[in-house]
Amino acid sequence: MKSNLSKIAKCSILMILITVSIVYNQTSTVKSSNKLKVLTFNIRYGTANDGENSWDKRKEILFQLIMEQKADIVGLQEALRPQLDEIQTRFPLYAQLGVGREDGKTGGEYSAILYLKNKYDAQDTGYFWFSDKPDEPGSKTWGNNVTRICTWALLKEKKTENNLYFYNLHLDHESQNSREKSIDQLLDHIKGKNHPVIITGDFNAGENNPAILNLLSAGFTDSFRKLHPDEKEAGTYHAFKGTITGDKIDFIFCSKNFRIFTAEILRNNKDGKYPSDHFPVNAVVGF
Repeated sequence: MKSNLSKIAKCSILMILITVSIVYNQTSTVKSSNKLKVLTFNIRYGTANDGENSWDKRKEILFQLIMEQKADIVGLQEALRPQLDEIQTRFPLYAQLGVGREDGKTGGEYSAILYLKNKYDAQDTGYFWFSDKPDEPGSKTWGNNVTRICTWALLKEKKTENNLYFYNLHLDHESQNSREKSIDQLLDHIKGKNHPVIITGDFNAGENNPAILNLLSAGFTDSFRKLHPDEKEAGTYHAFKGTITGDKIDFIFCSKNFRIFTAEILRNNKDGKYPSDHFPVNAVVGF
């Protein structure tokens, strides 16, 4: 009798362990499918007179980085139409969103969004200019001499049917008034959105700048700082020199709906040659 009871007990324990294992694996699969990798990258405009760091001499390093990252969604800044055409040729798996900031067509830099076509559907997309006339191409009214634009999209993941809003931007490098008003305008645009939000961009503002602090006060999380709160060498603009002690001005912000799994500042280079004058930043996040 004891032997039979012992066998029954062992079988019961085994069944419990199998059940727990199945549940755990199913949960892990669900969590895994809800993860996405985000990359933000100021790629430096291709017509810049950068000598040995000109576009044609560094683009292969940049393409290699994009290929290795395998990001689900990418926010690019300072991208000109010819650069985007080359990226599209190299990476046809991505759909591209955005317009040139000068004319709302192809003129000037893009704050472009790239997303995996086989993973996401764009439910809605748009763009606006950081000015008192947000629908007027090329407008600038807040003291900035350079036109500034934001591109946004509502993306649905095909497998899970999760929706998220994705915003990509490039704030002004000179006017603090423009930076702060731009963040106010961005938050007004996001207000009332009923899905999680990710914001990427070159903010041209350090972590203690009021523009950045306003975003944090609005409930957004800096994905890198969430996981690396004490990292001091976190500079992202390096002027092709690879320095890491400056301000962190490139960010991936997430709304509270997201859990942040990993976040990195990528310092990839080939024999001291860098893909851009900014370090790109990535993050793996989950709903």
